[in-house]
Amino acid sequence: MDRWLHPAIFFFLGSLILPFVKGEKAKKFLILLIPALSIVDVALMGEGVYGVYNFLGTTLTFGRVDKLSLVFAWVFVIMAFLGALYALHVKEDGHHIAANFYVGSSLGAIFGGDYLTVFIFWEIMAFSSVFLVWYRKERRSIEAGYRYLLVHVFGGLLFFAGMMLYYYKTGSLAFDRILPDRAGLAEYLILAGFSLNAAVLPLHAWLPDAYPEATVEGAVFMCAFTTKTAVYVLARGFPGFEVLAILGTAMTVYGVFYAVIENDMRRVLAYHIISQVGYMVAGVGIGTELSLNGACAHAFAHILYKALLFMGAGAVLYMAGTAKLSKLGGLYRYMPLTMVFYVVGAISISGFPLFSGFVSKSMIVASAHEKGRIMLMSLMNLAGIGTFLSVGLKVTYFAFFSKEEAPIKAKEPPKNMLWSMGLTSFLCFAIGVYPKMLYVLLPYGAEYHPYTLSHLSEVLQILSFTGLVFFLLVHKLTPEEKINLDLDYFYRKGGWLFLRLDEKVIAVIDAFWGELYKLLGLRLLFKKADFSYGFDRLVIDGIVDGSAEAARGLGGFVKRLQTGRVQAYIGLSLLIFVFVVWFLIYGL
Repeated sequence: MDRWLHPAIFFFLGSLILPFVKGEKAKKFLILLIPALSIVDVALMGEGVYGVYNFLGTTLTFGRVDKLSLVFAWVFVIMAFLGALYALHVKEDGHHIAANFYVGSSLGAIFGGDYLTVFIFWEIMAFSSVFLVWYRKERRSIEAGYRYLLVHVFGGLLFFAGMMLYYYKTGSLAFDRILPDRAGLAEYLILAGFSLNAAVLPLHAWLPDAYPEATVEGAVFMCAFTTKTAVYVLARGFPGFEVLAILGTAMTVYGVFYAVIENDMRRVLAYHIISQVGYMVAGVGIGTELSLNGACAHAFAHILYKALLFMGAGAVLYMAGTAKLSKLGGLYRYMPLTMVFYVVGAISISGFPLFSGFVSKSMIVASAHEKGRIMLMSLMNLAGIGTFLSVGLKVTYFAFFSKEEAPIKAKEPPKNMLWSMGLTSFLCFAIGVYPKMLYVLLPYGAEYHPYTLSHLSEVLQILSFTGLVFFLLVHKLTPEEKINLDLDYFYRKGGWLFLRLDEKVIAVIDAFWGELYKLLGLRLLFKKADFSYGFDRLVIDGIVDGSAEAARGLGGFVKRLQTGRVQAYIGLSLLIFVFVVWFLIYGL
């Protein structure tokens, strides 16, 4: 196709139109129409390079379309529709506008062919998504949103600094694959900026801090786009970096550890984003075609089942008023459909056969085995045990069963939320049953067959063992009201200490300096002003005014000589002539 239309345009223009649309039905129609049009746009999109412009001597590319960008584009626009359907009952236009700008900027980032274009959309992502936290309008969400924004601004500065150094080094801003042995300070700064958005250790704490404090609907969007956009740029620019393989594997275990001990449903799921994205980051770091395919496939599957899990947890929060496992139980009586949909997401993330996680996560594990990375493979399998233990068993049991009489009585959420969960559940099942519908979208030609007897046997043994452990230790896993410290503790305390330092030390020094300036600086300034005024009045004005007065006097004298008598002019001319001749003869 020679013509290409950026799918982000639908989200940006639709957001500008939305406030002017009157009527609830018309607004809902537009909210669903925006992502629906973007799905059609991506379906008609052909590979190629589009939207190339020259700006201040730099080439900007808004449309690099290939199989790597298309697989992410597909899942982004599908998720945008499912998220819009889930949030259809939200009345605030601003909430929908923030979500649309968030989705549109994510699409802008994955189609960007140069660092400057990616950076522009990267920053729009941060500043639009924070409103999905603030729209909850609670003190904790406001505070979490500010921390989220500050951390992402820091990540953006790392990216920007690396981009400028890269341009100084190469004279180009083209966003292409970087070889590990040629990476220097510029490349590693860019990598750090990307890694922060991917919640790579130790730059991860913003995620479980902010996502559980977002709105019920906003969290569904947030779990899908920021980290997966980061996975895309890592897969595009940094495949084969060993540090990503190591840190990604560490993420898989780290996130699971915190998820097991958490009490809040959405914090459990937030930590599992870190764990699941860890598989993708590790796949990028391993760097083979199979592992990169696995990272893309798992990003696709993860967006769907993680969104489904956040939808289920959000529905519980929306209808029961809390997501604390210690306060829930027995909800299967009142929210049976929500329970079923949540379980579909839980067994998908746990890697059950016939569901999406089974056909994507195992691809990355297999690539680690293929490369002889036995330690990485073992840790990933360990993380898989923790995933089923926490999301599949612990949350399901303590939220929906555990107590015969539910401490909180609730009911099913609005129909649009149920429809969204139902469609997402169907996709999780469809991909698991027919993985080719996902594999055909992957960027590389490496083949993988998940339904082998050895793989099925291994997975079923792990899941059975995990189930046995849970029922033996169920009382040890009873949720408790407590605060689990993470690395955000340091910048929370660091911020508090800085404010105290500013109040007690910096403000005092500033006040002392201000008084000293008043006593000495201002006095010197006034003395200098007085001197300047005197010099100007006595010297400058004297010379200028004297010159003006002399010129005016000369002008008056000349005016009196202008009598209008010819004889007077002739006589004056002779007088001047005689004076000049006398001066030439005797003066010289």
